[in-house]
Amino acid sequence: MLLQTRRSRIPWTTLVLSAVTALVAAAISLLPPLGAPAAHAASAAPGSTADNRSESRPVYSYEKAIRESVWVDTTIDGDADGRTDRVAVDIVRPREPEAQGRRIPVIMDASPYYSCCGRGNESQTKTYDAAGNPVRFPLFYDNYFVPRGYATVLVDLAGTNRSDGCVDVGGRSDILSAKAVVDWLNGRATGYTTATGGRTVKAGWSNGATGMIGKSYDGTIANGVAASGVKGLKTIVPIGAISSWYDYYFAKGAPLFDSGPDGLSDTVESDGAHARCAAVQKRLVEGAPRNGDWTGLWDDRHYVPDAGKVRASVFAVHGAQDLNVRTKHLGQWWNALADAGVERKIWLSQTGHVDPFDFRREEWVRTLHRWFDHYLLGIDNGIEREPMADVERAPDQWSTDRVWPPSGTRQTTLRPRGGAAAGVGVLGTERAEPGSTETFTDDPALSEADWSAAIDTSTPGKAGFTTGPLERDLRLSGSGTVTVTATPSTADAHLSAVLVDLGPATIRNYTAAGEGITTLDNRTCWGSSTAGDSACFKETAADRADVDYTVFSRGWADLGHYADDGKARPLTPGKAYTITLDLAATDHVVPAGHRLGLIVAGTDAGLIEPPSTTPRLTLDLPRTSARLPLVGGAPKAAAAPSRTAATPPLKGVRAPRHRTPLPSVSTHG
Repeated sequence: MLLQTRRSRIPWTTLVLSAVTALVAAAISLLPPLGAPAAHAASAAPGSTADNRSESRPVYSYEKAIRESVWVDTTIDGDADGRTDRVAVDIVRPREPEAQGRRIPVIMDASPYYSCCGRGNESQTKTYDAAGNPVRFPLFYDNYFVPRGYATVLVDLAGTNRSDGCVDVGGRSDILSAKAVVDWLNGRATGYTTATGGRTVKAGWSNGATGMIGKSYDGTIANGVAASGVKGLKTIVPIGAISSWYDYYFAKGAPLFDSGPDGLSDTVESDGAHARCAAVQKRLVEGAPRNGDWTGLWDDRHYVPDAGKVRASVFAVHGAQDLNVRTKHLGQWWNALADAGVERKIWLSQTGHVDPFDFRREEWVRTLHRWFDHYLLGIDNGIEREPMADVERAPDQWSTDRVWPPSGTRQTTLRPRGGAAAGVGVLGTERAEPGSTETFTDDPALSEADWSAAIDTSTPGKAGFTTGPLERDLRLSGSGTVTVTATPSTADAHLSAVLVDLGPATIRNYTAAGEGITTLDNRTCWGSSTAGDSACFKETAADRADVDYTVFSRGWADLGHYADDGKARPLTPGKAYTITLDLAATDHVVPAGHRLGLIVAGTDAGLIEPPSTTPRLTLDLPRTSARLPLVGGAPKAAAAPSRTAATPPLKGVRAPRHRTPLPSVSTHG
């Protein structure tokens, strides 16, 4: 069954002949080639059989594919040089369909990283021959999908690599860089054969159906383009992607990094852009004040309110332990898409900022193949009727859910109460006694790992609250909040809230360099190769750690943003303030026998920047609570034991490292 296509004004007789031709060509593409395979022909998708006709097949030559570059007019003049900016578009597409008069769909990755930093676990960049024609495309999309009848299109965002214009970090220029290419593929924008020449070129080989994919910054652009409502964008696959650039740099006013978007722009811009984009850089600095105020700059980079414009289906992938692009981005985008009725699918792994090609490779290629076949080729393979969610429960162990969050999930309020020792309290459903408090002093040297390891010990840098051992498994699925009423001793204070599973487990070592994976020396191949572009990539394995506790959700805030209107205010020492911290989306099961813990503290070292002072904060316990997305309601737990003496520290992964504010610029980008 083919999906509904756009209406056309072509006479019906021409339509009939074209339809017959297209159906014959489509049928040919779904069959294995007759006789001997062409040179460098891709192997069949892992797990498929010769009798499987419900998928596109590798019938086209990758070696003979057309490799070309086009420069598309974005219609804006971001660098103010008096002419509209053109973005470089590198294309690999099978030669045979055009010769057959058949148009094909596009898989597109728009990125700022194709020359500065690279893509994938091996940091691959684009390469070109002496004439400037593309030779190597990073990642496997071209190797695998071009023989199956797709074009692969890689776009240099404005101001990067071979494109004009300036990087504006998720703003109008960035989004129009990619949107203009979708328009060009659908005949609505102008493309040129060179960066400055006047000879135009049309995408006559494209049927307009486009799927955008990419990790981190690239996936963020996919989100932003989808939120524009552009026609022709049929699906997006955002991996570890941002949904609001404010939430990348701040958490309710608390700075998550020691610099703003100007630092990222400076890193990815081409040398030419550095020379011409000083005014854009200045606007990025002025529009992102370090006090965390919400400005008009962030309005332009906030995609969530426009989820209702999204026409594309969304296959979202995220690491639950991603401490670069935190899962707050996933949670708020997912919820907005759900409200808008967008078709969705999700994978949530135990990794950090890692591509699924590097933590679940074979299943990822198989699933992505079926996803694109359905939404770009119109193949009725049933993928949209399968379980919505895949969640990694332990390294390489996955569960599925028909919908996500699962049915029976509801926001449930848990409350902290004091215990026998200072800072060592109880978490349950009962409200604390009126007037009860806990006090801690912000220590910027301490992290969530330090707090969790000493949760059962009275220490001056945190307040910890735990349930007793759970009588049955407790699943948290979705986004939660923690509301804190605190009295600071100084005019500036930051807060952290941490959820922790207290009990032994084997998890992915997400704070290590590989963020949950180890890269091996052996390679496996996923598609066709040429001398300049290999389809063979290094294998990976799960990097495991045995722990006594697992931090699985976090939230932060600057107490000066208590008014929740986007503006920071100085605090009056000795006055109580109430603020709600947004917890990152999660899906975690606290097993029976384990305890659920809530920690409230100040600076989370490595994850937020410290305040200008060293405040002492007093929590008003009756006015402090957590609203958590619990599957099946409140936990059933044995009475929490009294803990008055120091206990040995618990073992966890190492403290989070301070991360550079560059999404995806890493050894596994």
